[in-house]
Amino acid sequence: MSIPVIRGPKRGVSIYSYSGEWCKTMNLEDCFKDMYDMGAHGIEILANAHIYSYPELSDEYLAEWQRLCTTYDVEPAEYGHWIDYRLYKDRTMTKEEALTMLERDFRIAHALGFRILRTKMGVVGPGLVPFLEWRDWISAALPLAEKYDVVMCPEIHASTVLADQMVQDFVEFVDKTGTKNFGLNIDLSVFQNRFDVPGVLSWAGRATPKYSKPEEIIPLLPYVYCIHAKFNKMDDDFNELTIPYPEILKILVDHQWDGYMVSEYEGEKKDVPGFVSQELRKQHVMMKRILGY
Repeated sequence: MSIPVIRGPKRGVSIYSYSGEWCKTMNLEDCFKDMYDMGAHGIEILANAHIYSYPELSDEYLAEWQRLCTTYDVEPAEYGHWIDYRLYKDRTMTKEEALTMLERDFRIAHALGFRILRTKMGVVGPGLVPFLEWRDWISAALPLAEKYDVVMCPEIHASTVLADQMVQDFVEFVDKTGTKNFGLNIDLSVFQNRFDVPGVLSWAGRATPKYSKPEEIIPLLPYVYCIHAKFNKMDDDFNELTIPYPEILKILVDHQWDGYMVSEYEGEKKDVPGFVSQELRKQHVMMKRILGY
């Protein structure tokens, strides 16, 4: 079997979903096996959690990674990393320190076969607003990103909504610079429109949180390189109870968006052996039914 050639939304999994079992009941190969079994072909890892030798990349890990990708028909979809703006207790990080950190992650991601990076930037205000100097720092990093052929994508995540100024600022940065090495990762939590489901998180503790409508993603799609297919709760008929998946996926298909949707489970019982695997399967049945593949 080999990875199917699909032009359109593709199904993957973020290993973050298995965080309750990671290094307890599941190792990296167990995650690959589970993905293969549900027909998911794209993987997201978080560098500091899932690379055993991080912040270095050992020869042993690289060889094992390549073996697993080949054995289980999985390709690198997104590499999660951070600009650790608040790494130091008594001061903020300098631009030079940030560039050193970024180049390290660019190099590791490139070696592992990742092109799309979920680049988390330091948050300094409500609505996940990044630190003030982000334009200067990202501009300085663009030549390095081009050198390693990677795309930095900040994550747009609840309690942010797509109409927020921060999102427009990111889009304007891309338009102004003309860069192909910066874009967006949209987390589907921005579309969560039900908060009355038992056990489901109400973002930022609000009684009536803000949320985006599915059609609001349309003008952003040219800037979106990866999507976090966030889900909170599946029912036994393979419906996600908090996020309007049918409407969202129809938009992606109709507008010929071509990229990976990596499943990110944010519900209960993460530490119950086998539970997350079961929920992931339900979600992938749902997505397969909607997409038709």
